[in-house]
Amino acid sequence: MPSQGSDLSYTVPGMSMQDSNEIVGMLQMRLHSLNDLHLTLKHIHWNVVGPHFIAVHEMLDPQVDKVRSMTDDVAERISTLGGEPKGTPGALVDARPWSDYSIGRAEAIEHLGALDLVYTAVIKDHREAMQATETPDPVTQDMLIEQLRGLELFQWFVRAHLESSGGTLSTRGATTETRAAGQAADQARHQP
Repeated sequence: MPSQGSDLSYTVPGMSMQDSNEIVGMLQMRLHSLNDLHLTLKHIHWNVVGPHFIAVHEMLDPQVDKVRSMTDDVAERISTLGGEPKGTPGALVDARPWSDYSIGRAEAIEHLGALDLVYTAVIKDHREAMQATETPDPVTQDMLIEQLRGLELFQWFVRAHLESSGGTLSTRGATTETRAAGQAADQARHQP
């Protein structure tokens, strides 16, 4: 995970500068991820069409608001640890190892299929950061646990649209947003 370098001039009492640097680096990537998720949710909100438009359009607004709140919490924790949160679009694009969200104007079910993969990636990385902070920084870990609670709930909202009556997710096995969107659309067409 990227480190902020040794430019911290202070950190919280009882934490080593090395631990603080590593945690600030992890949190910076979480900040980028959450900022990206916020923008992706708004993109979907603006580009969703079809018979389930209003349900998905309105489902996303509270998610957008909560994710924006998460970004603020992460940025403030970076500052508390003595770091400098970087929230500019250029910093996000330069640091992220993932690509832009790939679905434009599309049916609600297609966006939800792709969004399931987005949430999976964000949650996976958030869990890794949560586990890495258990010993050196339980305060940060507590924040990440609370955020995971919300992120996992939002993914469940998305997955409820993608699950068959037999409990199978239409996105199962998909590795790209485009494939997940296609699988979700296929399942929706074949369900009674």
